[in-house]
Amino acid sequence: MTEQAKVPAIRFADFTDPWEQRKLGELFVESDGRSSELEILSVSVANGIYPASESDKAINPGASLAKYKVVNKGDVVYNSMRMWQGAVDSSLYRGIVSPAYVVSRPVSEAIPRFFARMLRLPMMLKQYQKTSQGNSKDTQILKFEEFARIGVLMPVSILEQKSIASMFDRLDDLITLHQRKYDKLVIFEKSMLEKMFPKDGESVPGIRFAGFTDPWEQRKLGEIVDVCSGRDYKHLSKGPIPVYGTGGYMTSVSEGLSYEEDAIGIGRKGTIDHPYRLNAPFWTVDTLFYSLPNQGIDLDFTLCVFLNVDWKSKDESTGLPSLSKQAINETKIWVPSGAEQRAIGAFFSRLDDLITLHQRKLELLQNIKKSLLDKMFV
Repeated sequence: MTEQAKVPAIRFADFTDPWEQRKLGELFVESDGRSSELEILSVSVANGIYPASESDKAINPGASLAKYKVVNKGDVVYNSMRMWQGAVDSSLYRGIVSPAYVVSRPVSEAIPRFFARMLRLPMMLKQYQKTSQGNSKDTQILKFEEFARIGVLMPVSILEQKSIASMFDRLDDLITLHQRKYDKLVIFEKSMLEKMFPKDGESVPGIRFAGFTDPWEQRKLGEIVDVCSGRDYKHLSKGPIPVYGTGGYMTSVSEGLSYEEDAIGIGRKGTIDHPYRLNAPFWTVDTLFYSLPNQGIDLDFTLCVFLNVDWKSKDESTGLPSLSKQAINETKIWVPSGAEQRAIGAFFSRLDDLITLHQRKLELLQNIKKSLLDKMFV
């Protein structure tokens, strides 16, 4: 390997020395201390090491915790049966893990948070697959002895390891922050959808905008929207079939006639698509429904109506394998005045924009992290 190949594509300033080849067994020693008194920790591919009490899954340690292994802060722990999937992390907690996990303690030359990233790289996962014992992925086990024989390239400088580790820690904190903001907004939207529409047996919602006091009117969906399928082109007088996806902007231009309508898509299993307002046409799908709001019915409010219906229960109530046009049309809903429809529709449209903004920021940060992982390691 050339000296040039021993350095990453992106480095922090002042670090110029080539990285060196080491065996993991030179950098880690297996720790086998046992205890039953500490907090149980879990190791997952998605979330690394975290207290098992924070998991949605029930904790089932078996008959005894006596054989559980002690984990100190900084220990690198991996699931011996899922190492090839990336179930490895350096612990930020003191606790205990299942005997199925391997606890490795870093020596002074190894910065745990640096190796927390390196050991999850795709090139490392391939190494684990080659080294693990077992005939299939479901039975592959990576013992510490095999782990110790794996070679890696790493910075000679402890300071460079720390700089890389610190940068990824800050980036992960930023990703977590945006993930939480996104999750809170999604939960908030769901809560407001429930509170800004009348409950069963009531004609007004629990939360309303100021100035609106009139009771809502109960209607059937078929009275406020025109439910069509991809095979149903009755909204067209003539001309080419408008292009259409699971929800979108419908356009037909023929012999000087321009016909444009907004629509909401609904899958036969109850999946709802946000309306798209596109200038370019695209072909319809005949296995999907779409709903054109009638005159005086706000499009964004209509979307909220569709999102607020338990379509799965509609499936089961009809005994059909999927939704029918009749089931959609017969669904009873509550409808306010046009002005209140527009106020509700605009509120949820702005909320959707905010959710989309945080989602895009989150995706951007995740892409940046992926790119840096590719370029800051050898």
